[in-house]
Amino acid sequence: MYRYDDYDQQLVDERVKQYADQTRRYLAGELTEEEYLPLRLQNGLYVQKQAPMLRVAIPYGNLRADQVRMFAHIARTYDKGYGHFSTRQNIQFNWPKIEDTPKILADLASVQMHAIQTSGNCIRNTTSDPFAGVAADELIDPRPWCELIRQWSTFHPEFAYLPRKFKMAVNGAKEDRAIIRCHDIGLEVRQNETGELGFRIFVGGGLGRTPMVGKEITDFIPWQHLLTYLEAILRVYNRFGRRDNKYKARIKILVQALGIDAFREQVEAEWVHLKDGPATLTQEEVDRVAACFVDPDYEILPAIDEGFIAKQAESVPFAKWVERNVRGHKRPGYASAVISLKKTGVPPGDITDAQLDLVADWADRFSFGEVRSTHEQNLVLADVKQSDLFALWEELRAHGLATPNFGLLTDMICCPGGDFCNLANAKSIPIAEAVQKRFDDLDYLHDIGELELNISGCMNACGHHHVGHIGILGVDKNGEEWYQITIGGRQGNEAGIGKVIGRSFAAADVPDVIEKLVATYIDNRHEGERFIDTVHRVGQDPFKARVYGEQQNERKVVNG
Repeated sequence: MYRYDDYDQQLVDERVKQYADQTRRYLAGELTEEEYLPLRLQNGLYVQKQAPMLRVAIPYGNLRADQVRMFAHIARTYDKGYGHFSTRQNIQFNWPKIEDTPKILADLASVQMHAIQTSGNCIRNTTSDPFAGVAADELIDPRPWCELIRQWSTFHPEFAYLPRKFKMAVNGAKEDRAIIRCHDIGLEVRQNETGELGFRIFVGGGLGRTPMVGKEITDFIPWQHLLTYLEAILRVYNRFGRRDNKYKARIKILVQALGIDAFREQVEAEWVHLKDGPATLTQEEVDRVAACFVDPDYEILPAIDEGFIAKQAESVPFAKWVERNVRGHKRPGYASAVISLKKTGVPPGDITDAQLDLVADWADRFSFGEVRSTHEQNLVLADVKQSDLFALWEELRAHGLATPNFGLLTDMICCPGGDFCNLANAKSIPIAEAVQKRFDDLDYLHDIGELELNISGCMNACGHHHVGHIGILGVDKNGEEWYQITIGGRQGNEAGIGKVIGRSFAAADVPDVIEKLVATYIDNRHEGERFIDTVHRVGQDPFKARVYGEQQNERKVVNG
């Protein structure tokens, strides 16, 4: 994975010194709250409902073991003993003191990490496939391209004050595991018919108040022109994006207003001035970055380890974990293991300082010292020998990190919600816990099969509820917390936005509603058919009838 050079380290170290002085002046009363606000946001510090929150950047979700140990140190020393992994593959600390944040950033800098551009109206962390570089279906490793985008976008003076925050994602596999069509810009690394490397680019996707799937602006841009074409898109957005209304300031609103053809014309006209300019990529530059993403020292192993097969036959719990949480690998004899952060009773994405230390140890022992974070708020050890999987599973199980539910209903995405966030209309974490408890039977979960449940506490959609097979959105009704339900959303190659099934529900009713939706699916599914496929085949009506019909009947009984 990428390691800072002297230039990178100098930039980050100087930023830490600047921020430390800014914070000192603020605490001394030399800077007002208004003056300090943009300075702290540029360094990832929010002031939330309970306390400040610091968001740390994890570029495209890649981590070294020493960086994970630093997270454990920060959680233990400056927070309440835990961290929270977000849907942008970053980590958040919910309880630091403002006066401690300069020390936290200095500690992060010592392991080549920072919180720069994790907030504010700028280009945020570029996300990617957590299985990049090892996935069996991968065509081209997207990580070098993510790193090139990161270096280009960090401290880019022209895009430091965009109309609104800006998010990009890159995919290089047959299956899109980065939701590229739901980003401001989504990139698919591909080859054209003559074998040349380039990018298919989507623009104008995004969730939030006005959810949209991105539109294709070009089916192929040669790799040399990647950054200049991105710059052209951002220049058009910076010039014409709305700044008078933050709810209409995202690039998706501009693309919708102009239409994709007119937007493309604007971008092409701008690109004329940029193409072949200073930001044009050279083979030397690409090779420099790509050299950081070479394969580790894999052993030559048999495609199937007989001991691994035998352990599955001996242990049903291990076999179930393998079925759900272990993925294939491009190298014979290896696999990728998902570390579930979705144990019942634990807020999705949360992990303790002790568990972080253990993950770092397991990374060193089992996976060449590397860890990946996922947008589903889990972790991945990407390079585990099949022969080591049983030993890894025993360690995970002993420390509450072996829940075999990857891709199942309780592997839910959930934002911090009203327990922490000032923007939230309703709590998310208690809803997640209530659903987890209702569906705590693993046999039943496995019978239900693949089902993605996403929860957001407000229309900002940090929980990606729009693209969940089932989405839950917290809404405010006269000062009370209610929950709107959508079904039919999906991510991946056929990304789509779910539809609201009807009026919202009180918090206590949500587990019952989810249970009725699942029961309707079971009654209507064909053999081997997923929840999402049943929804799209039969439509919403059977689901609405089960949920609202039974509710109406219950009211009549009570009133009678």
